[in-house]
Amino acid sequence: MLLYIARRLAWTVVVVLAVVFVTFFVFFKLPNGNPALRFCGKSPTPECIQLTTARLHLDKPFYIEFGYFVKNFFLGDENGWPGLGYSYGNYVSVRSEIIERAPRTLWLIAGAATIWLTGGVAIGVLSAVKRRRLPDRLAMGFALFGISAPVFWLGLMALFIVWKELHLTGGSGYVPLSDGVGHWLSHLILPWCVLALLYMAIYARLTRNNLLETLGEDYIRTARAKGLPERTVIFKHGLRASLTPIVTIFGLDIALLVGGAIITESVFNLQGLGWLAFNGAETQDLPTVLGVVLCTATAVAIMNLVVDIVYAFLDPRVRYA
Repeated sequence: MLLYIARRLAWTVVVVLAVVFVTFFVFFKLPNGNPALRFCGKSPTPECIQLTTARLHLDKPFYIEFGYFVKNFFLGDENGWPGLGYSYGNYVSVRSEIIERAPRTLWLIAGAATIWLTGGVAIGVLSAVKRRRLPDRLAMGFALFGISAPVFWLGLMALFIVWKELHLTGGSGYVPLSDGVGHWLSHLILPWCVLALLYMAIYARLTRNNLLETLGEDYIRTARAKGLPERTVIFKHGLRASLTPIVTIFGLDIALLVGGAIITESVFNLQGLGWLAFNGAETQDLPTVLGVVLCTATAVAIMNLVVDIVYAFLDPRVRYA
C-alpha cells in the first residue's frame, strides 16, 4: 500500500511540475512580447523594465529562468519579490491576493461538497432501494429540478426569500471565521446549499444507477441467498462497489471548483478565486490569471492523488494493478 501511494505521489509531483512548465512557457516564452513589459503594466518605464527583467531573471538561460520561476512561485525571492509579480490593477502581490481569497473558495467548496455528497448518495440509495415507488419518483423529480435550475437564479431566489423576506441568514458577502462561527456560518449557509443542489442532483442519479446495476450482480444474489440482512447487502456489498465512479467525479468536481465557482461567488459577493480569475481575465491582468491557473491545475493534480488513494481502499485490486 505504501509503495502504491509513493508511486502516485511521485507522479503527482511530475504532473504539477509539467503544469508549471507549460504555464511558464506559454506566458514567458511564446513570441507574444517581452514579459517584463506586461508585468510592468500599461505605462512601463525603462527603470521598471530593467528591474523586472533582473528580478524575473529574463536575462539568464532558459533552464535557469525556469528554476527561479518555480522557486519564486512557492517561496518568493530573497528581496520579497513574489514569483508571480504584482497585479496590474492595484499593484498588490498576486500571492497575497490568492492567500486572502483562497479561504473563501475553500470554505465554500468544503461546505457544499459535504452537503452534496452526503445528500446525493443518501437520496440515490433511497431511490434505488425504493425503485419505481413514491420515494423514487420524488427523488428523481428533485434531481430533475436540481439539474434544470440555473445556479444564478437559485442564488437570487434564496437571497430574496431566506435573507430579505425571512431574515434567517446574514445575507451576501464573506465574513472571516475569526469574527465568530455563527456570523461566519450565516453568510455561507446559502451559498453552500445553492452550490450543492446542482451537484446533489447529479450524484443522486449517478448513485441510483450504479447501485441498481451493482444489485443485479451475481455476488449480490449469492449474498442474499446466504441469508445476509438486506442492510448488509446494500451498504457493505452493493454501495461500496458502486462508489468508485462517485469518487472519481467527486475529486474532479472539487478541484475544478477551485477556480470555477465564479457564478456562486458573484451572486453571493464572496469574491474568491473564481471571481479573481474572471476579473483578471476581463482586465487582462496577466499575473493574476497566471496565479489562479497554477492553483487550479495544482488542485486537480492533488485531488487525482486523493482519488487514487481512496480507490485503493475501496477496491484492493487497484493497488496491485
